[in-house]
This record gives sequence, C-alpha cells and structure tokens, in this order.
Amino acid sequence: MNRDEIATRIAEASLLRGTFTLRSGRTSSYYLDKYLFSTRPEILGPVADLFASTIERIEQETGERADRLAGAELGGIPLVTATALRLGRPCVFIRNQKKDYGTAKQLEGKLEAGESVVFLEDVATTAGQAIEACRTIAETGATVLAAIAVIDRQEGAAENMEAAGIRFERLFTKVDLGVDE
Repeated sequence: MNRDEIATRIAEASLLRGTFTLRSGRTSSYYLDKYLFSTRPEILGPVADLFASTIERIEQETGERADRLAGAELGGIPLVTATALRLGRPCVFIRNQKKDYGTAKQLEGKLEAGESVVFLEDVATTAGQAIEACRTIAETGATVLAAIAVIDRQEGAAENMEAAGIRFERLFTKVDLGVDE
C-alpha cells in the first residue's frame, strides 16, 4: 500500500463529521478518531512501516540512533508497539499521570539516562500531550531525538513543538486526508 492509499484508508476509517470538543478544549467540525484506524491491522501495519522509515531517515540526517521508542497512553500504545516490532527496538509507555499504586511510575518500561528516544503520537492538534510526554522522557536524563505524529491537524502542533525545542515530523496532515473543514 502506498502513502496515498494509506491516507485514504485512514480518512475512510477515522474521519467523523459533527461538533467535537478536542483535548485542547477547542471545538471542531471534524474529528479523527485514532482508534478507528489504530485498531485495524491492515492500516496499523502500513502506518508502522511509515513510522519506521521516517525514524530511519531522521537517524541518517542527525547521525544519531534512537535507542528506544515511546508512546503515550492510550492512543500511542498500539503505534509505538507496532513500530517497535518493525524496527526490533524496545519501547516505553508514558502514562498521562503517575499511577498511585504499585511502582507509582509515569513511565513504564526501561529507559536509561543518556539514551535517545523517538516519541510517536497519534493525532497532534496543539501537541500539548506530546510536549508533556517528551518532558517526562527528558526528566529521566534521556534525549528526545524527535516526535512524529500520524496526523497533524495543523492547529499549532509544529509551532509549539519547535518552541519546546523538539523536532516534529508528521506522516500526514489533515490536507493529506482530504479534510478541508
């Protein structure tokens, strides 16, 4: 499946019309329901392949290898897991907040100071959750090489990530998916 076909499949599976409140608090006339594409192996597999090739390109450009991949709950977990399998690299999961039982961790999995991480995101609007997750990674002493979103809604995510000092890439924009609002 080529990139345009993947975009079409994502749009067909996940584009909803109506009135929706986004995580950022904004209201939108459309919603890209990540669970409607990330739970379908015939779409998730090709998305993982695109993530893998994007990570490899970033590594070539920077001369730095990502030791681990990371994704935030809940939407980022299938994305990072599928991509980790494609690249044969370990991953970590980032909770929205520390759990209040057991190990009381916010970051699940093993991450060492000095390691390099690529953070994978599902849908980026303002990138608020992605920036928070990247800060959690940085608190461990690891470095965020880049953050990559499946879809950039083009509502400030790239600018906010740049202001936070984080390289931001996207596999698709809302325009690639045929969203004209």
